[in-house]
Amino acid sequence: MIESYIQAGKLASKIREEASKMITDGTLVLDLVNYVESEILKGGAEIAFPCNVSINEYAAHYTSPAGDETRFKAGDMVKLDLGAMIDGYIADTAVTVLASGNMDENYTQDEINLHEEIIEASAAGLEAAIATVRAGVEISKIGEAVHEAISEYHLNPIFNLMGHSLEQYNLHAGISIPNYDNNDNFKLDEGQAVAIEPFATNGEGMVNDAPGHYIFSYMANKPFRMKSTQRVLKYIQNNHRYVPFSGRWITDEFGERKGAIALKQLSDAMAIYPYAPLREKQNCFVSQKEHTIIVEKEGCTVTTI
Repeated sequence: MIESYIQAGKLASKIREEASKMITDGTLVLDLVNYVESEILKGGAEIAFPCNVSINEYAAHYTSPAGDETRFKAGDMVKLDLGAMIDGYIADTAVTVLASGNMDENYTQDEINLHEEIIEASAAGLEAAIATVRAGVEISKIGEAVHEAISEYHLNPIFNLMGHSLEQYNLHAGISIPNYDNNDNFKLDEGQAVAIEPFATNGEGMVNDAPGHYIFSYMANKPFRMKSTQRVLKYIQNNHRYVPFSGRWITDEFGERKGAIALKQLSDAMAIYPYAPLREKQNCFVSQKEHTIIVEKEGCTVTTI
């Protein structure tokens, strides 16, 4: 089990570093997510969830639909969040990168400096959290460490986004790791796998749902009159039962029209769960940094370093 976590972490880390170099002015988001997902498969792993690429005020849950024409602009604050899975054991990792290029065309120097500080703040929050982790630590203490580190930059964490425990074929395994002291006295156990992901913002630190649904999870088997929708549900059950999947994968497999109709019908019937993109409440900038760790008696092993 531990070895699978380590192998997945090494692969995810390598892909994260290489993919980060693609975040440049004019690059299609779709090209980036296709690269990440294909490299995970080439590396002998499974995709733990669709590659998330969330820009500026968007914090999470955006991945390109088929034909996405969204492009990076120099100076954009881009969150790259990816997951690789070996034998069902998951490495979940994220980094925030300023899109390279002539940033002065899109942002003032003060704005660029702010972007860099926000990125530093989430990285500092993650470093503080990792330093706090050990068997027996209360998860509120991890959140307290994150909040204190980010506050030193006169910024806020995202209070309603959290890290999470991991189990085999289970991306969100029931334990939430806060980015502030939420008074939860639950204690981590030796050997637990946890994804810690501080978010920092110059806003008030809350996210709301934004329009659109691009990522989904299987929920339940339901009957449908349309045979095409039944086929899509069967495909999801056979291929994406345990971890989130992209609507793009469905439209690529079944065609844009049939795929889109099926996804809507399945969502409306609660056969699948649609995730809305998450946007900072005040439309302020958001950064993220994330590692997967294995809890040890006197510390932890970071699998995605």
